[in-house]
Amino acid sequence: MKVLVTRRLPSRVIARLEERFDVDLHDGDVLPPDELRERVREAHGLICVLTDRIDGGVIDAAPQLKIIAAVAVGYDNIDVVHARSRGIVVTNTPDVLTGAVAEFTWGLILSVTRRITEGDRLVRAGGWKRWGLDFMLGAELSGKQLGILGMGRIGRAVAARAPAFGMTVAYHRGHHETRLKPGATAGGGTSLQARPVSFDELLVTSDVISIHTPLTPESRHIIDQRALARMKRTAYLINTSRGPVVDEAALAWAMRERLIAGAALDVYEKEPMVHPDLPGFDNVILAPHLGSATRETRTAMADLAVSNVLAVLGGQPPLTPV
Repeated sequence: MKVLVTRRLPSRVIARLEERFDVDLHDGDVLPPDELRERVREAHGLICVLTDRIDGGVIDAAPQLKIIAAVAVGYDNIDVVHARSRGIVVTNTPDVLTGAVAEFTWGLILSVTRRITEGDRLVRAGGWKRWGLDFMLGAELSGKQLGILGMGRIGRAVAARAPAFGMTVAYHRGHHETRLKPGATAGGGTSLQARPVSFDELLVTSDVISIHTPLTPESRHIIDQRALARMKRTAYLINTSRGPVVDEAALAWAMRERLIAGAALDVYEKEPMVHPDLPGFDNVILAPHLGSATRETRTAMADLAVSNVLAVLGGQPPLTPV
C-alpha cells in the first residue's frame, strides 16, 4: 500500500512507514492543489500538515484512501464531513503538543507585558543610551486576571501555570467544549482554580486574554472590533490557536486607537501573510507559528500521525480519531 506524506518528517519516523508501505514523500514547500490531487490518487494513507487544504476535490481524487492523518491538533483544513461520507478515517495529534504550546504561550505573555522583544530590538539597533528609573516600564502579572478563551487541553495547561505568576484565572468555554467538572485538572494531577464567566465578562475583566479555541464557524472573528473595544485599555491579547479567530484588521484598528496595551500573535488569518499594519506597532509581537516548535514535540506529533496510519492500514482502530 502507498502512503503520501506532504512534508518532510524526522527520518526515524519515515523509516517506520517505509518498513510497511511504499512512501511518497514530498520534500518541498506546500504541494500545489493539482499536484496534491495527482499524487494522492493511488494513496491508501495521507499524512498532511495544517497548510495542506484537504477538500472534497482532494478526497475524491483518491478512491483507495483509508486515512487522513493530520500532524496537528486542529483539522479545519480538512473536510472531515466529506471524508467520513467516504468512510475515510481522520486523525489528529492531541495531547503531545499541549505542554509545548502552553510554555510558548507564557513566553509570549511575559514578552509582551515586560516588553522583552521590544527591548531586544532597541538594543540591537543601538537605541539604548542609558538606564532610567522610568525607562520601558511594563506590567506585572501578579494580582491580575488571566482570561482563557477555550478551555480545552491547551487552555487548561496554560491556566494551570497561572498561579506561579500570582494570577487568577477566568475562562469562557467554546461551543464545542464540555463543561468542566468540579475538581478538574490540567493533567498530571494539577488541580485547576478557574471560574467560568460569560464571553462579555471575560473581555471586560481580564488583564490578559489568551485564545485557545479551535477554528469553527462560531469562533471565526470572535475577536472583532466590538470585542476589542470591550477589553481593558491595559489588557493584552494573546493568540496561539488559529489565525482567523482574530480579525486582524480590527486588531490593527484597536492598536491605532490604543484600545488595548498590546498583543502577541503566533498565528494569522492568511499565513504566512500578516496584516500590513501590525508590524509597525512596537507593542505587538509577531511569531512565525512556533507554538509546538520543539524537537521533542514535533517528533512526537509526527510519530503519532504515523502510528495512526500504521493502525488503520493494519486493520486496527485509530489511536486519536477526530
